[in-house]
Amino acid sequence: MTDPPADADGEDGSGESDAWDADRYERDHAFVYEYGADVLDLLDAAPGERVLDLGCGTGELTAELDAAGVDAVGLDASAEMIEEARAAHPECEFVHADARSFAFDDAFDAVFSNAALHWIPEPDHDDVLERVHDALAPGGRFVAELGGVGNVQTIERALRDALRDRGHDAESPWYFPSVGAYAPRLEAAGFEVTYATLFDRPTELDGDDGLDSWLRMFGDTFFEGLDEREVDDVVAAVEDALRADLYREGSWVADYRRLRFVAERTT
Repeated sequence: MTDPPADADGEDGSGESDAWDADRYERDHAFVYEYGADVLDLLDAAPGERVLDLGCGTGELTAELDAAGVDAVGLDASAEMIEEARAAHPECEFVHADARSFAFDDAFDAVFSNAALHWIPEPDHDDVLERVHDALAPGGRFVAELGGVGNVQTIERALRDALRDRGHDAESPWYFPSVGAYAPRLEAAGFEVTYATLFDRPTELDGDDGLDSWLRMFGDTFFEGLDEREVDDVVAAVEDALRADLYREGSWVADYRRLRFVAERTT
């Protein structure tokens, strides 16, 4: 998942600014934006529409929108991600900004977000929704996918057990809401929820070291205060604990659950 690293399923983030290894993200975790193609289909942006890609990461989905004739702008809180996006897609516009405090002079027809919102702390989501609401033209739509309740629950439980066995604990960097928790927040912010679903999406992590790579990229905040040997020991313990359940035919499969919604600005 991109944050804190600041982005965000790092999946691509859009919360607090923090250091991201954009090259590693692009190389080892392309599944984050590849799965975003389904959310682009849900967005169904028409040529000429102005769309904000909130938590754009390295900009692949922003570039897809641009190639389809959409006036797309990518926004991310990670300076590293924005630098990579600008280098890879110089034809697109990218903005380094925080999802909780951004503002634009011109309104958008839609705001799109993939695998980013769950990196923003739960109390700050009302600020994000206010910013999105204000960025949209009346009747504009907010189309997003984020980790939903129960996302990577098996992995997180094994990680916490391994840390606790070694005398460590850590706060989760993620917010994984249910439909019942998030739809009222959207409605309170001036949106009408026209579609919302929570679903399981087992996600293959590439190769024998896929879980190791995922933990170090997206779970790095759990390892704060540990030295390199302790991190290696914790990762190995997590792999041992989960191998029987999540390792299949040479690859790890993460227990992803996703919340996907469409909401229209009504006020």
